[in-house]
Amino acid sequence: MARRSTEILTQTPQGLYCPLGDFHIDPVRPVDRALITHGHSDHARSGHRSVLATRETVLIMAIRYGEDFAGSTQAAPLREDIRIGEVTVRFTPAGHVLGSAQIAIEAGGTRIVVSGDYKRASDPTCLPYEVVPCDVFITEATFGLPVFRHPDTRDEVKKLLDSVALFPERAHIVGAYALGKAQRVMALLREEGYDRPIYLHGAMERLTEFYKSEGVPLGDTPKVGATERGSLGGAIIVCPPSSLQDLWSRRFPDPVSCFASGWMRVRARARQKGVELPLVISDHSDWDDLCGTILETGAGEVWVTHGQEDALVHWCETRGLQARPLHMLGYGDEGEAEEPFTPWVAMEQSAP
Repeated sequence: MARRSTEILTQTPQGLYCPLGDFHIDPVRPVDRALITHGHSDHARSGHRSVLATRETVLIMAIRYGEDFAGSTQAAPLREDIRIGEVTVRFTPAGHVLGSAQIAIEAGGTRIVVSGDYKRASDPTCLPYEVVPCDVFITEATFGLPVFRHPDTRDEVKKLLDSVALFPERAHIVGAYALGKAQRVMALLREEGYDRPIYLHGAMERLTEFYKSEGVPLGDTPKVGATERGSLGGAIIVCPPSSLQDLWSRRFPDPVSCFASGWMRVRARARQKGVELPLVISDHSDWDDLCGTILETGAGEVWVTHGQEDALVHWCETRGLQARPLHMLGYGDEGEAEEPFTPWVAMEQSAP
């Protein structure tokens, strides 16, 4: 007899819990056994007794939290079955950042896939998303509204290069999350032929060096020295989003403030953050890719979490799929404290 989905996975204050395997997935509080989808701090926290994640995610967590971030760690090989208690789990690429993975849990002929964060757009810094057929699909919905349709990322990078060419005396400072987004922007710049040094805020240095050690071609990425900021007219500098409004950024020559984020699709957010050159570059799936992925999995039941849950639930129901929102707390864009999101603002501000 096939197992019911709720026998395999339930919702607890710590996060999604599998009683048949006695583990949590991306728990928001310390637990005995944690399976981690990727290294962003809203999914990968320290203090667990044991952690199972891809090799890259384990190494990223060690860089961010120190070698003793968990009591013990185990690297999960991609696409291989691992038996835990009464279930089998499998890690499959999610296309979000380096080392990111979906986690499939199977028992009694029923398969649940927890997507973690994922994107379908191409990314030279990580393995692409792979569809995993399943009975229940647990999907994120960060950009789960029809208004969010991401443009071609390379066109956004070309906008940055065009601005550098147009204003050669001005420094271009790009706010980007330290894990994944920053390295993706740098890799895309290299693919477009930009061969000059890309300067880094100190907070970007260790993770960028890790990406390089994993074979991601990012070129020359020197750290910005405290005394050289005034001489970097015409340069591209990558920093955490929070540094865009700091005194740190104002000491560059006539800086152009740029922010690489899917939220830059909403012009009101760009204005609110004082962004002169918004770059709509997202590491999450947009509306079309969320909907398309759900259909590709063949799942008859969909659970929607951390994002615009209700719109995606409604879309599923109109197509005859069982769907429900999880309303899980503790997840969101790493490094960016977002104000409560109002859908009508998005529709109004992003309309052509």
